[in-house]
Amino acid sequence: MSWPFECLRCLHVWEEDFLVRHLLDVHGNETQIWLSSGVAVQPPWSGSCCPGCGAYHVTSFPSGYLARHPELMAAPDPEPAPLLGPATEPPDGLPAVVRATLPGRLLVALGVPIALFVGYELYAAVAAPVAHH
Repeated sequence: MSWPFECLRCLHVWEEDFLVRHLLDVHGNETQIWLSSGVAVQPPWSGSCCPGCGAYHVTSFPSGYLARHPELMAAPDPEPAPLLGPATEPPDGLPAVVRATLPGRLLVALGVPIALFVGYELYAAVAAPVAHH
């Protein structure tokens, strides 16, 4: 069973294939197990993640919806970015993306004064009274 999804953040549209197994438990109650690539997963309507941007704000369409609306599948699925690996050169004609280091600098800019203030207060509270006795 193929489920179509759309990311409400980046508007990426994709499909995922699921296999549904209907089983009976020991009490005779019917249950469903959803499989994706042979691995048990949550049902498609709960907790899907966009392969393009990683957002969890995703909606799903009825099965077969994309077959009736092929214009939604205009762009191919994006290649997921590697988590770790060697740096690669960008394809010809594309500018290299430079990652901003502002968060690290911001943490240093805020962290150093806070650490100095806390250190001084600890010194004033602990060491200064002991020196006066």
